[in-house]
Amino acid sequence: MDHYLIEHCAPTLASIKTANLFRVSFDTQKNLFDAVRRWNNTLRDKGVLCFCLNLHDHTALIYVVRLRRLQADLSDPAVGEFLSSFGYTSKNAIDALLILRQHLMQSGTFPHEIGIFLGYPLADVKGFIINHGHNCLCCGDWKVYSDPENAVKTFRRFGKCKQIYRRMWAQGKDLRQLTVSASVPD
Repeated sequence: MDHYLIEHCAPTLASIKTANLFRVSFDTQKNLFDAVRRWNNTLRDKGVLCFCLNLHDHTALIYVVRLRRLQADLSDPAVGEFLSSFGYTSKNAIDALLILRQHLMQSGTFPHEIGIFLGYPLADVKGFIINHGHNCLCCGDWKVYSDPENAVKTFRRFGKCKQIYRRMWAQGKDLRQLTVSASVPD
């Protein structure tokens, strides 16, 4: 299952993005939770944590995060004010993730504020919500409603990172070798 992290989370593993999210199929919950536990044991000291945000039938939504980066993102007063309008009562990253998990489990729709938890610009998250996902200026890893020039550069950077990680994985590098250490342990 490590290939899922390489394929979907390379920018987070490379420490150029706050977090990534992917859906994975599993045969048993035990095997899924064993994989998540193993990933955390492998990546924790590099500053990366993995969470299962939601289970549905035999698929799981896995969130891979640089917790210190998320904490910094949530500490922005504008982000805090925005999230409080969605019921987030704490700026603590773990508390906020628990609320996000609750929103995912209770809602019939995907909570669009999740863009904040993925490191997307606040203006783009707001733009997506206001425009119901339409009228974006450009689209890549997310739909862009402000600063398309910078977003396109970021999309290219993420794409290049994914290419490099795929190549290095194919050459035999393991997950731990491919994960950049945090400058300060999480």
